[in-house]
Amino acid sequence: MDLDLRKLRYFVTVADQLHFGRAADELHIAQPALSRQIRALEQDLGTPLLTRDRHGVALTDAGRQLLTDAGPLLASVQAIRRRVSMAARGGQRIMVGFRAGISVTPAVQLFNARHPDVVVDMQRIEGDDQASMLLDGRIDIGYVRLPIDETGLRVTPLYTEPRVAVLPVGHRLAGKDAVTQADLTDEPLVWHADPSTQPTRRPHPNAGYLVRGVDETLEHVAAGRGISFLARSATVFYSHPDIAYVPVPDLTPDQVSLAVPASRTSPVVDDFLSAARETAEITAECGNYEMWLLGGGAVSKE
Repeated sequence: MDLDLRKLRYFVTVADQLHFGRAADELHIAQPALSRQIRALEQDLGTPLLTRDRHGVALTDAGRQLLTDAGPLLASVQAIRRRVSMAARGGQRIMVGFRAGISVTPAVQLFNARHPDVVVDMQRIEGDDQASMLLDGRIDIGYVRLPIDETGLRVTPLYTEPRVAVLPVGHRLAGKDAVTQADLTDEPLVWHADPSTQPTRRPHPNAGYLVRGVDETLEHVAAGRGISFLARSATVFYSHPDIAYVPVPDLTPDQVSLAVPASRTSPVVDDFLSAARETAEITAECGNYEMWLLGGGAVSKE
């Protein structure tokens, strides 16, 4: 049986809205036509996907499973369109996404030395869209911070980073060489939607301010609205006159990984992954992450 992608897209919209009228409006089709398409999909699959009664629309177990599987599949189709369009314009090009505080330059330099004919573009990504950008083809490779939804992805650990507390300069602990989680138990928190920046134990039962990105974090902390936590590389890449960084040794280290779509097979992408792993090994051998970054890294072990 061939799965009709148009019907699948219609189903995902209904499943997201749990309302046929709103889904039809979003898809710009008539509601009766949408209902027919969903019934046809259910017939194709041989099982009900939705229940419809006076209480509204709900997913069956089969519908929930299809919704889980449909996201990566539809994103993969979009990625294929992007890659075909790029190939039609000529030349080889890959897009590398990276999280704040991660230096991709050493890997790009090593890769370019081996593949001078391939253009490497770089784009910063945030935690709440790192998986979706990989799946829909906006980026080919991602330097990501865990946790990440690994559905449809191939994720390889690269290195870990200790975490630091982000404090206002006037904070009672700002001058310490190190602090513990217990020291920060009662502190209000500038909270990230991105779980990779959250400590293993939440310092305050009520998140103070929800922010997106390092820049917003620093501004809120500097304004005295709470404290936060970042990977240690923030101390190199992000300085602020009203911010102090203090190590928190008992926090779980931040895990940096490489991620690519599981369905993506490309010798060029594989070669970039190899370059990324090689330069990460050099980072570990240096033993001092900050000095390696400040020195511009290295692209060979010779």
